[in-house]
Amino acid sequence: MTCEVIYKGDLRTEMKHLQSGTVIETDAPTDNMGKGERFSPTDLMASSLGSCMITTMAIRAADMKLNFDGTRIEMVKIMSTDAPRRVAAIKADLYFTENFSATDEQKEQLLRIARNCPVEKSLHPDIKLDVNFHW
Repeated sequence: MTCEVIYKGDLRTEMKHLQSGTVIETDAPTDNMGKGERFSPTDLMASSLGSCMITTMAIRAADMKLNFDGTRIEMVKIMSTDAPRRVAAIKADLYFTENFSATDEQKEQLLRIARNCPVEKSLHPDIKLDVNFHW
């Protein structure tokens, strides 16, 4: 078992990662009867994509002896306006620090790795992805 999810009332859940004991709480978003005081489940989906992209890139950057510290991704989740309620699009902007120095070939490898991370490959193909790399 990977995790346990418990409904805590008031449209909130508590998710516990069983191996580490780490806990994450969610809240329904304000546009769906929630308070928006925590990540929503769909926020976590978009965040998981960003985390997966940056983690897989960091693994490869370490192999290439590149300093990847400080690299960040800004994620924007866009919900559909029609039924059924779902994530329609995700925008990702990846920003590298001034200290990041890579060849064009290394950048291309990192781009391919990011775009083939397990989370992206698991998303429904109807979700529009707009991914931008700011070297």
